[in-house]
Amino acid sequence: MISRRHALLVTSSYLSYSNAFAQNDKSVIKLLVGASAGTDATARLIAEKLRDVLNRPVIVVSKLGAGQRVALNELQRSAPDGRTLMLVTSAPFSIYPHIYSKLDYEPLKDFTPIASVSSFDVGMCTGPMTGARDIGELVKWIRANPKQALYGSAPGTGSLSHFVGISLSLALGQELTHVPYKESSVGLLDITSGRLPIMMTGLSGMIPLHKAGRLRVIASSGNSRSMLLPDVPTLTESGIKVNTTSTVGIFGPAGMPPEVIQPLTKAIMSIAATQDYREKLSVYGVAPKPGTPTELTEILTEEYRHFASLVKASGYVPE
Repeated sequence: MISRRHALLVTSSYLSYSNAFAQNDKSVIKLLVGASAGTDATARLIAEKLRDVLNRPVIVVSKLGAGQRVALNELQRSAPDGRTLMLVTSAPFSIYPHIYSKLDYEPLKDFTPIASVSSFDVGMCTGPMTGARDIGELVKWIRANPKQALYGSAPGTGSLSHFVGISLSLALGQELTHVPYKESSVGLLDITSGRLPIMMTGLSGMIPLHKAGRLRVIASSGNSRSMLLPDVPTLTESGIKVNTTSTVGIFGPAGMPPEVIQPLTKAIMSIAATQDYREKLSVYGVAPKPGTPTELTEILTEEYRHFASLVKASGYVPE
């Protein structure tokens, strides 16, 4: 039987969670982030605006490593009081269950969805090694140079960028050799210097180099063109049947009560709907995508199914 003391402790803890967002609560909210570049920038933008909306301190804590799993493990161990959250791209929920034989968490079950906030596409670029100006010219180069047909991806093996490359290989019916990079900047440097023919990674790092003429972004992976590169077609428009986008959401640990979730969702949704938020996100090559916990769960469930089919078709062997 549950002791009276234990029952009082549980009740006390639950009440403290319920009151976590009372106006007089000025405790710090820690927003974990486990990815670099655009995801980290998005986290800092949201933290800045959450401070104003909630009138309490919000700090971003970067925990890089293991494809966001270092940060996810910390989130998983945190108390469900709304004081520890995480901005997460969809890969740990939609891709990793299909490519790792063992995970130390259960997707969605071990976390509480708070809201979706944005989405991003993978860009495909090339440089002086191929001289291709569009996808058609690149495909001709690939077929003429099969042994040199390498593509880089960042953040490397198992990432969305990696699987966009696999999707391209399947669509062309020709194997492309994968070269993983932990940092997109290194792969983009190899593109501009002519050491690598193709690179797949988030658009944000490519755009300045594309505009400077040092490399050429020839396609993006989503279902619509980037607002920052309206002249660059999607892969689908270019005749390659690849359509892949990553959704970014905010999560808490499992067991968060509705009284804690709802104020956070409301605050985040109000931020994501502002013009200022949309404009600042576009600088990072990221699109706004506000959504409720239910909508976020539905999106991740659909992405999970998409990658289940893709991983199976690719012949990828789980690690």
